[in-house]
Formats: sequence, structure tokens, C-alpha cells
Amino acid sequence: MNRSFFWLKLPGMLSLTLLLQCGPLAAQKVYTVASPGGTTVLELRAEDGKLSYQLSFKGKLVATRSALDITVDEASLQGAKIIRYDKPVLHRESFASPLGEQDTLHSYYRQAKLYLKANNGGQVRLDFRVMDSSVAFRYNVSVNDAVLHRLGELTTFSFPSSPLIYQYNQESVFTPTLVDTFHTTTDLPVTLLTNGNYCQLGEAANLNYTKAELARGVDGNTLAVKFPRDTTVSFHKQIETPWRTLSVAGSAIALAHCRSLNLKLADTPAPGDLSWIRPGKLIRAQLNTRSGLDCIDFAVKHHFQYIMFDAGWYGAEFRSSSDPCQVIPAIDMPKVIAYGKEKNIGVILYVNYVGLKSKLDTILPLYKQWGVAGIKFGFVDGLTQAGLSWLSQAIQKVQQYRFVLDIHDNYKPTGLSRTYPALLTQEGIRGDENSPDAFHNTTLPFTRFLAGAADFTYCFPNSKNSFSKNIKVSKAQQLALTVVYYSPLQAIFWYGQPNDYTNDGEIEFYDYVPTTWNESHYLSGDIGKGIAVARRRGDTWYLGCAAGLQDWETTLDLSFLRPGITYTVTIYEDDNHQSINKRTVKLSSGDKLPVKLSAKGGQAFIFRSGANE
Repeated sequence: MNRSFFWLKLPGMLSLTLLLQCGPLAAQKVYTVASPGGTTVLELRAEDGKLSYQLSFKGKLVATRSALDITVDEASLQGAKIIRYDKPVLHRESFASPLGEQDTLHSYYRQAKLYLKANNGGQVRLDFRVMDSSVAFRYNVSVNDAVLHRLGELTTFSFPSSPLIYQYNQESVFTPTLVDTFHTTTDLPVTLLTNGNYCQLGEAANLNYTKAELARGVDGNTLAVKFPRDTTVSFHKQIETPWRTLSVAGSAIALAHCRSLNLKLADTPAPGDLSWIRPGKLIRAQLNTRSGLDCIDFAVKHHFQYIMFDAGWYGAEFRSSSDPCQVIPAIDMPKVIAYGKEKNIGVILYVNYVGLKSKLDTILPLYKQWGVAGIKFGFVDGLTQAGLSWLSQAIQKVQQYRFVLDIHDNYKPTGLSRTYPALLTQEGIRGDENSPDAFHNTTLPFTRFLAGAADFTYCFPNSKNSFSKNIKVSKAQQLALTVVYYSPLQAIFWYGQPNDYTNDGEIEFYDYVPTTWNESHYLSGDIGKGIAVARRRGDTWYLGCAAGLQDWETTLDLSFLRPGITYTVTIYEDDNHQSINKRTVKLSSGDKLPVKLSAKGGQAFIFRSGANE
């Protein structure tokens, strides 16, 4: 067999010898791709008829030999012929992120491509992107005939020892579990601790695939991709799988570097004007006209941008007889929408999947005629290929009609908010509707929120209702989480009625906190123990700190502040009477800020410079 050797010089690394051969996978081949800074090295190996990879970070093995394999019509890649390898090419990309956690996102990576010819004649291309601290790969399958084909996935993630994973499914609690005792599945993204490193396994750019989860693999060190609902994925001619991602960091808080990875891997938006997309905060109205009008007045007073009519405004949401084109008699929708327009407050309407499937193309032009500002999808199918393919098309249609969009229930983000910026947020999270505790609240920033925005459905007590069933943390933590958690559309006062909020001093922080940011810093924290996040909007900084089930202390470096400026800092914190204490201090970039929180507690800060006091 013809063999060729050559030397590949990678910046920041020793020269690596690659043995390349054109032939079946039974012949040994090794391909090495290093990140731009040389910290992350992906090694691909074709050996004994199998294709696999391993990953090193700062010279330490993170992922051991793991399978790269799919099946097409039940035939795997074993014995496939390697027909081409595109050597690593350096890419540097930047793009604006006006609805995100920072103004601009930068993507810096090396990309390689490996082309295979399967035994059944199909072509498979594997794309690899290696970044400092992350790797992403996907499969692209092409066949010549036009018949229906079925794809399965045999991708695995193996580690030097049994990793501790933070297992969850959809809106469940998190259960720290060792993989060698793992007997269920976990959603992606999943965070794990292995060999002294923190890792997150994720999925990006899922447009027409099925939902993937992870199950225990062949041993206690391995996680394997599993489809929970579909046995296989169907396609004609060609299919591109979502990106599979692996990010690594030396600490839990440093893992925040991967929080924009899904956006960087998603497709760019179509050209066009997107300035109409308005982020903001909303209050949920009761199902009557008076509540809608009162919520609009409340929104104006507290600097919110939207109100929402949730399930029931057109009848029982799960009944096919309920028509999302017809408003129940208790709501004078034209009156509420007109009043909202007068006050610059948008109205968002909820529509259940039953109504969406039957009447999406009818309600979009109708709601545009009504003057609706946005739509919330409910109980969609985010679990199957059919459901996710429908959703991708529906998101695109909603944006074409210039509605902002919030998708609730089991749907999770995979970066599509870059492709379709009108998709402001989604649920797929255990929020205040489901009574999360402080461990859950301080685990989310290191797990689910690293995949993208989430609608947490905040509750806050008022003079008539403490919402004790839903709120398991302090009032100050409820305030702080609106900074810690990122969502361009924040649903606040989920169960509260506007006229019951006479406690203006306690809820004042909500008047000021924005939902999109120019700059963000994840300052300190550990999974389930505590978290501190600082974010800037204009010249004003906001800081949120939250404790888990135990007391939490940290000291924050304030060097992110603009030097040479003394900031007037308003602190909202828990007092000893289950209320909010407000105090003011002066701080600058050279200061260290001690944070000492009681279990389940929090603090929220606003840093104002002299120019915006």
C-alpha cells in the first residue's frame, strides 16, 4: 500500500509526524489538530477498522479513546475508506451579539475535515473545530439515491476514570452521579468532573435532527449518545448532524468560557433589519381585561417592556376545539393591545402546540393584524426529529412576521438564537414554577445556562402572597438571579398580580436591571455552592451573588470596573426580617469586595459612575 510521511508544524507545539494513507480504516492513521494557543489537542486515530478521538488539555489527557461512528441503514463506518484529509486551517471570526451577554463574540479555532467512503457507497465528512478549551465535531452524510435513509449515532465520550456528572432531564433536579453507577440518561448539555478538570458535553445547531441524550457506555468511564424517542434519524440524499462539543476548564467558574460556544457554531442570520427585536422584562396578566390594563400600568411604572396572556386566553389549551384565533369573552384583546401601544408596552400571547400545529400559518398574519408583539410556544415537541424540524421552520416563520419568541417546556437551546435572533429565550429548565431550591439555583449557572438563555419564571412575594410553595430561597437571591441568569426576555412576577405589589422598596432592583449586556464576567463560584456574576450595560455595572444550601463566602476582584472612577454602589441584601435592606458604598477598580452570604441568601448590586448617578 502506498504510504506518505510529512511533518506538520503547529504553533506552540513540537513538530508532529502524521502517517497518512489512502485505504480502509484497518490501516493505522493518526491526525492531530491543536487549538490556536496550543492548550487543547485533538488526536484522531483510524485503527483496527475503527475511527476514534482523544483530547488533551494543557498536556493532561481529558478524553481517552472515544468512538467516532454513525450508522446509515444499520451499516457503521467500520471498514470505510479514507479518501481525503483537509489539514487544519486557522479561522478567526467575530460577530456582533446585540442581544447577548457581551457586545461581540470572537471565535478562534483550527478546522480540519476528514472524508470517508462508506462500504455502502455513501460519503461521510467529519468536521472538527479545535478551540482553546473546547472541541466540536459533526458528521455530514451524502448518498446518491433519493430513497429514505436512516441514520443512527454511535458517538461516545470516554474519560480516564469514572466522571461525576450532574444528571438531569428536561426540568428535573440535578443529581450528582458517578457514571459507573449510572443507570438512566442525562440531557445535554451535561457538566462533569473528571481527572481534576471540569467539562461540559453539549450539542449545537440542531435544526432537523432528533434530541440526543447520554447514557452509560460500555464501561463506567464512558458516556454514549442515545436517542430517547427516535430509534434513528430519517433523511434523503444528505444530512448534517448537530455539533457534538466537549469543553474543559480547570475550575467550575472557568467553565463559563463555553457559554457562547453554541452561538459560535450556529449559522449566521439571514441579511435583513433586526433592529425591531426588543428584549425586556414581562409580567403575566390574569385572564381578563382589567388585569391586562393593570399589568400595562405596572409595566410602565417598573420599566418593563411586555405583558403576557398565558394559557387559557383562547380556551382550554390542550383541546383541539380551542381556537387560538378566538379570544375568550373575559378579555377585550383590542383594548388591551391598543392601550399597550399607547404606553409602548408589547403584548405577548401564549399558544399551545395543539393550536400551533393546526393554525400557525393562520395566526401569524392574524396576530400581526391585531398588533401582537410576541408569541410564547407551549408544550412543543423538543424530543423528536419531527418535532424539532417543525420547530425550526416555525421559528423562522415567527421571525419573518417580526414577533419575538419564547419557547416553553422541554425545548433546549442549541445556538439557534444566532440564526434566528427573534428567538429570545426558551424554558427547558426547572424555574420558580417548579419550586427549585438553592442547590439547584447555584448549579444552573454551571450547567444548563452554559447552553444558552433560559426563562426562569421568577416569583417574588408581595403583600398578599408569599408564594412559599415556589420560592425556597431569600428575597435578595431572587433579585440577584436576574443578573446571574442570562435571558433577553425575563418573565418576572410569574404568579403575582400587579396591584398586590405595594412593596416598591423590595422590588426596586427589578426596575433597573436590564436583560441584555455589553460585557459579562463570571467572577467566583462552585457548583451548588455559590455564584457571583458581574454584567455591564452602558456605564452601569450589575452584580448578582447567590449562595447554595450552605453559607458561602468569597472575595471579588473589581478590576473589571473602569479604572480611575469611583462608583456609587447600591446594595440590595437580606435583612433579619425577611425583607430587603438597601445601603450605599463607594468602590473602585482597585478594591476587593468581600461577599458573605447566609445559606439560600443573595446580594444584588448596582455600580453607578458619577456620570449616571
